[in-house]
Amino acid sequence: MSQADDNKTLVLAVLKGAFIDRDPSVVDRYFSPNYVQHNPSIPNGPSAIQGLIPNLAPDFRYEPGMTVASGDLVMVHGRYTGWGPNPLVAVDIFRVEGGKVVEHWDVMQAEIPASQTVSGNSMFTLP
Repeated sequence: MSQADDNKTLVLAVLKGAFIDRDPSVVDRYFSPNYVQHNPSIPNGPSAIQGLIPNLAPDFRYEPGMTVASGDLVMVHGRYTGWGPNPLVAVDIFRVEGGKVVEHWDVMQAEIPASQTVSGNSMFTLP
C-alpha cells in the first residue's frame, strides 16, 4: 500500500470511530496533540473532538462516501444527519503526518433532495 492509501485507511478509521462508533478513544489513537481545526465552530486541539463525540445527538448519523487521497491529504464526501435541522453533505479534508491527523477543513452544505434539484441528481450517493 502507498502512503496515500495508509492515510485514507487512517482517516476512515477516525470518521468511523468518532461518528459511527462514537468512541472518544479514537482521538488518543489518531490525533496529533497539535491538531489544527479550520471549522469555525470547533476549537483547535484534540480535546475539542474528544468532547464533541459524547455530546452528539441521539439521532446523529454519519455516512462516508467517496474518499480521495493524495500525499498527506485525504478528502471524504459524506452525509451528516442530526448535526442540525437538515441533513448536510460535506467534504472533510484531513492532513495526516506521521500516522496522525494534524489538520482538518470542511465544506458543508444543506442536502437538497434529488427531486428538488435542477439536474434531478442526488447530492450524495454512496459508492
